[in-house]
Amino acid sequence: MFVTRESALSTQSAHMTAVVRELRDHAEILDALYRFGLGQDLKDEELFASAFAAEAELDFRPAAARWGGRPPLMSGREVIVSTILAMFTGRVDTTHQITNPRISVDGDTARLTALVEAQHLLTADHATFALLKNPYDVELVRDGERWVIRRIRIHNAWYTGDPTAFFGRAEAV
Repeated sequence: MFVTRESALSTQSAHMTAVVRELRDHAEILDALYRFGLGQDLKDEELFASAFAAEAELDFRPAAARWGGRPPLMSGREVIVSTILAMFTGRVDTTHQITNPRISVDGDTARLTALVEAQHLLTADHATFALLKNPYDVELVRDGERWVIRRIRIHNAWYTGDPTAFFGRAEAV
């Protein structure tokens, strides 16, 4: 599941124009995941939506299976944005921290793997929480000068707290 190349860049350092382009691509690819996380944390519909391609898919099923959750595969930017923000806005405070990003670019497509620590607290009662450490597997496509998520699959390495308070067992995410 992880991007495991031995170096961050594939371009030879003697080709500075190519190196600069690859560095820009890496920054824009990582920014797509930052927009995903911060858009949720701020409940900012425009920022959150800017992370996704129109036909994007969000698959939270592998993570939710760890605690018996059975969410559907979410397809389409509008469905993803409206579902996630409706579930959290006014009800759940979140913070997302993104670490260990690894990126592989192939023309106008890319793959990003990262670890995301996602804290969820009920707005009315911060004693009810779930802290999740999730490996993310993300496929992206170039959209002009920026990159957007085409497919994101979220796994779970571990959690503490009560994820069912936020995601349920059998309910849709």
